[in-house]
Amino acid sequence: MQNINDIISTLDMIDHQHLDVRTITMGISLLDCCDEDIHKVADKIYDKITKKAEKLVETGEQIEKEFGIPIVNKRISVTPISIIGSACRETNYAPLAVALDKAAKQCGVNFIGGFSALVHKGFTNGDLNLIHSIPEALASTDEVCSSVCVASTKAGINMDAVALMGKIIKQTADMTAKDGGFGCAKLVVFANAVEDNPFMAGAFHGVGEPECVINVGVSGPGVVHHALKSCKGQPFDVVAETIKKTAFKITRMGQLVAREASSRLGVPFGIVDLSLAPTPAKGDSVARILEEMGLEVCGTHGTTAALALLNDAVKKGGVMASNHVGGLSGAFIPVSEDEGMIAAAKTGALHLDKLEAMTCVCSVGLDMIAVPGDTPASTLSAIIADEAAIGVVNTKTTAVRIIPAVGKKVGDMLEFGGLLGSAPIMPVHEFSSEAFVARGGRIPAPMHSLKN
Repeated sequence: MQNINDIISTLDMIDHQHLDVRTITMGISLLDCCDEDIHKVADKIYDKITKKAEKLVETGEQIEKEFGIPIVNKRISVTPISIIGSACRETNYAPLAVALDKAAKQCGVNFIGGFSALVHKGFTNGDLNLIHSIPEALASTDEVCSSVCVASTKAGINMDAVALMGKIIKQTADMTAKDGGFGCAKLVVFANAVEDNPFMAGAFHGVGEPECVINVGVSGPGVVHHALKSCKGQPFDVVAETIKKTAFKITRMGQLVAREASSRLGVPFGIVDLSLAPTPAKGDSVARILEEMGLEVCGTHGTTAALALLNDAVKKGGVMASNHVGGLSGAFIPVSEDEGMIAAAKTGALHLDKLEAMTCVCSVGLDMIAVPGDTPASTLSAIIADEAAIGVVNTKTTAVRIIPAVGKKVGDMLEFGGLLGSAPIMPVHEFSSEAFVARGGRIPAPMHSLKN
């Protein structure tokens, strides 16, 4: 039984160390919204979402006031739209994205995820329709987020999908160029995507999930950073134990909020995702945690080892605090959303190759990275393939959220503001991967996928 006393010790964390519940995300099944007529589907989607999530924001705000816990975002995730749209006669699913956007605005949430497709083993017609609709969908909406899963440990890597997504990212960047390529900030390409992720832009409501569910994502890089200040020069055993204890407190707070929201909304409680998700605010950075362990700057030798320790300790502390830890749960390293990562990238200490190595041991992958606008689609696809390979071989979720910044070159800055922050334009390899990407087909699953 949760009690308010469980989180008394976190009050200073909330007041001074940027601790918050990053998101309450309501997952909603849209499987009963299918129809041959896309306009009827759009109407059904709008009606169901606005009914189910009618009190989501209001409830979140009430919990904030009563418990004094900041809840930064209230969000919605839905069944992958490629599944819902597959019954439609029309092939352009952008009207369904517009319906999602309209429903999100009516409910008052800041993002809605699920304009998604799962193509790790191949395409259905609905999958292809959705993927080709992504650029228009993201350019014509404000709140809609999109994701495509192109690989899994069981299936291998769908290289046809990888090649296609490089082109889709380029098209999305071009269609949202006046907004700095903002559409690409709402588009994630996954390996081993999970069904209960509450974080955007990759959230969708999986087909194995209940009719409706509440998932909560907590975050506390600033809290972990502050805690580590008390163990300067101590062995890594002490560092790991300190992070575990801190993650325990953070997770307990998240579970309290999740159960309260679940009870008040009459919706089952799903999971707490205890990912350390940074913000551009000073003191709320994963990079600064790694530097507190003794690195002069994030990106130098030792960074991957430090991140591995952090990710593992966060998970261990979280699972002690809750039986319902899920989602991604670990440490995120989005460049534009992390003040320390931005600083390291500006100095040249942090670059794509090092970030790729870091993704072997943390949650998700290459996140919110800006590259020159003239980067070829085949290079973007090759970056996705590399990241997918890390996920497939290591049986973990990896992803790419990359932004070709139209008209910008290495050294320039791409400004989004708010939670999405700003990103230095990072260099990519000048040598071509075009012939590699053009092969298509499927990179087979690794031997350890045969576990049954």
